[in-house]
Amino acid sequence: MPFHLDEGLRPFATEAQWRHLTALAEHGTERAAAAALGIHKRMFWTTKSAVMAKAARQGWSPKHDHTHVVPEGYMLKGVSTYYRTDKDTGVTTIGGQWVKTKEDQARQWELFKEAAAAFADEIPRIKPTKGPLHTSDDLMACYPIGDHHIGMLSWDQETGDNYDLSISETLLMNAMAHLVSIAPNSSRATVAVMGDFMHYDSFKPLTPTHGNLLDADSRFPKMVRVAIRALRTTVAEALKRHREVRVIVEIGNHDLSSSIFLMECLSALYENEPRVTVDTSPRHFHYFDFGKCLVMTHHGHGPKMQDLPLIMATDRPEEWGRTSYRYIWTGHVHHDQVKDFAGVKVESLRVLAPLDAHAHQSGYRPMRDMKAIILHREFGEVARHTVNPSMFERAA
Repeated sequence: MPFHLDEGLRPFATEAQWRHLTALAEHGTERAAAAALGIHKRMFWTTKSAVMAKAARQGWSPKHDHTHVVPEGYMLKGVSTYYRTDKDTGVTTIGGQWVKTKEDQARQWELFKEAAAAFADEIPRIKPTKGPLHTSDDLMACYPIGDHHIGMLSWDQETGDNYDLSISETLLMNAMAHLVSIAPNSSRATVAVMGDFMHYDSFKPLTPTHGNLLDADSRFPKMVRVAIRALRTTVAEALKRHREVRVIVEIGNHDLSSSIFLMECLSALYENEPRVTVDTSPRHFHYFDFGKCLVMTHHGHGPKMQDLPLIMATDRPEEWGRTSYRYIWTGHVHHDQVKDFAGVKVESLRVLAPLDAHAHQSGYRPMRDMKAIILHREFGEVARHTVNPSMFERAA
């Protein structure tokens, strides 16, 4: 019997397997296909069995009326189908079907191995570099990166703006390059990733705490690669103008686990570069001081804004006592919000990323930007520079 090539099998076959199946359909028999490819004819039986078995485990077997493919990382547990026969014509059709799934442990392990490989892929240890010759020890340039949501998908016809992996990387690269170019040549700099740098935290595009479905671009390993590459570029820009660079990665509510991997990956990446320090503390609150300045960074989910000053004073009583200028920077809400409390200024920061469909439909319309905040060791914040996406669109 001639072999009929089922295009639905394509996602379940490797490139080599698909070539075998295509040749079998083209030449009609295993003997003829084997002669054409120069392989043993038994390979075709092996290929067919392997591909069809894999497809069936994922829910694809049309001859058994199984045409609902289950999500990646799951496998078919069972299918319940009931059929309806028309009394007049005698034609039997499917009346309904229930597809039961379970986690495919073997496949999930493969997927996590892919993620691990993505973290390590093409990431050689950074070699030490020479810093700028002339810098000011009295100044620190701080580059807080608001929730960048790498991996989010936004469609301009739905939200007014396009956003995907490529756009997110280019946008951050342009913003950082611009801010560094106009910042003073300070000896020290801090790159503070304010959380939610990545849009989701696993192979499922869901929020990790509530399981809300997210608009996602591409696959988790690709998102990881872009996130690492984007931060490498960001740090490289800072090193051009500043002698020492501190990196902080806050834990967001979208990337609870991935943020931990990200900070550990960066720490390993720069272990041979004495000019870069990566804070690998898994706490949800990070601190650094500079002269009379004390700064707390926090993603912004959990405690209310008015509770943050007391948390700062409790966590850092000595630094609180000897500093005069105290700042708390957060993300999460995607818009500017500033409150002055006794002895400390609390500020939520805007983001470069646009809205996703849910936020747009909910009526949110925040402005988009990224800032460089300049601290003086004696006088606190003395300047800030702002960049927004429209500047790059006009330049293009």
